[in-house]
Amino acid sequence: MLIDSHCHLDRLKLDAYQGDLAAVVNAAVERGISRMLCVGISCENVDEVVAIAQRFPEVVASVGVHPLDVEKGLATEEQLIRWAKQPKVVAIGETGLDYYYSDENKSQQQVSFEVHLQAAAQAGLPVIVHTRDAREDTLAMIKAHGSEAHRGVLHCFTEDWDMARRALDMNYFISISGIVTFRNAEALRDVVRQIPLDRLLVETDSPYLAPVPYRGKPNEPKYVREVAEFIADLKGVTFDKLATTTSENFYRLFPRAA
Repeated sequence: MLIDSHCHLDRLKLDAYQGDLAAVVNAAVERGISRMLCVGISCENVDEVVAIAQRFPEVVASVGVHPLDVEKGLATEEQLIRWAKQPKVVAIGETGLDYYYSDENKSQQQVSFEVHLQAAAQAGLPVIVHTRDAREDTLAMIKAHGSEAHRGVLHCFTEDWDMARRALDMNYFISISGIVTFRNAEALRDVVRQIPLDRLLVETDSPYLAPVPYRGKPNEPKYVREVAEFIADLKGVTFDKLATTTSENFYRLFPRAA
């Protein structure tokens, strides 16, 4: 049993599957992936993401506005809570802060992040957090506005051990994508070696960031197996141990997914 804790099924290119999303899901299931979390990123794709989750038994969903999508429209706390009440929605997000390209709209991102954190607390759901080049602001906002009871995950983590440690101290999980397999990712591999196994998740973030040996090709949920196999070797545990533990972690963080 293995879980892709973060993917964007609504954004997959389906040419290789003759346009059939069911074939993508089945391909993942055939490789032992029992659950996929399809993540919302904007007000515009909420309905599609939730519909995909409701169509497939193996898929659950989250609802939120990505920090790089805030200029397309912000969600209110009331909207997020209403979306979160739909069947098979297990989390709020993807939300967070991303100053990598520009910090010109960082105040708008911060407003959106605060709203998501507060909505998650009200809805009793965990938060899926995207963070890039915004370490101190991300941690400060989680501390100020997040819920210790319902916590969250720093997804597709690429930051340093200090940030990981501080997030772990706030009861957060850390999710690792195929980036860990890239040749230039030794610093990230050092961080992964230090993350406690019982606080670790694995993901594809597909259709982006395909792991080696598929780097440069479209990513999809079935490739989370390559991520998990690589991390198992990195941490000196069996693949079965890594798969079982990260799946248990997933259900502890997202109990509605059970």
